[in-house]
Amino acid sequence: MYIHIGNDRLVVSKDMIGIFDIENTTVSPVTREYLRSAAQRGCEISCTDELPRSFAVTFNKKQLDEKVYISRVSSATIASRSNRRR
Repeated sequence: MYIHIGNDRLVVSKDMIGIFDIENTTVSPVTREYLRSAAQRGCEISCTDELPRSFAVTFNKKQLDEKVYISRVSSATIASRSNRRR
């Protein structure tokens, strides 16, 4: 199944590791460093031109491919879409 995370972007639900509220989690320097590192490694994909509200982390085990999607959609909305798929 797929989960819509904003701007016509879909992710595979089985690859989803976590959905995070960007405002609450970026208070931590560890999270800020993780997001900075993801951008430097080319793993970050922006799904918005507006102020981001969440980020979702995916990992494809077959391809060993990590992605961090920055989204305008709230983490609660993405989580509810994820729960409907299961």
